[in-house]
Amino acid sequence: VQLQASGGGLVQAGCSLSLSCAASGRTFSRSTVGWFRQAPGKEREFVAAIFRSSSMPKYADSVKGRFTISRDNAKNTWYLRMNSLKPEDTAVYYCAADERLILSSIGLPGQYDYWGQGTQVTVSS
Repeated sequence: VQLQASGGGLVQAGCSLSLSCAASGRTFSRSTVGWFRQAPGKEREFVAAIFRSSSMPKYADSVKGRFTISRDNAKNTWYLRMNSLKPEDTAVYYCAADERLILSSIGLPGQYDYWGQGTQVTVSS
């Protein structure tokens, strides 16, 4: 099983970026899929996720209203659209997936079995 995250880069504050996570080796159409990020010296933190087959996304308060998570089950891929980026959004972004976690655990990185390799997002002021 492989999750391939892509789309990171260096942008100025206020700009937008879109990340993609393409999965192979396993179908995640009924799994919880999400994004986490980790800044230097900090713990990995929840960004956004879609719980199993629901269409209802969950977001960290810090990104609500600016980021949008979506998925394309036909492509076994999920996305993170990031608008109005801020310098504090700078981090390595990781995609993740899990088939069994419960809704109350959606923001806990330890509950996800599958992880991508990470893509760097740098926002300059």
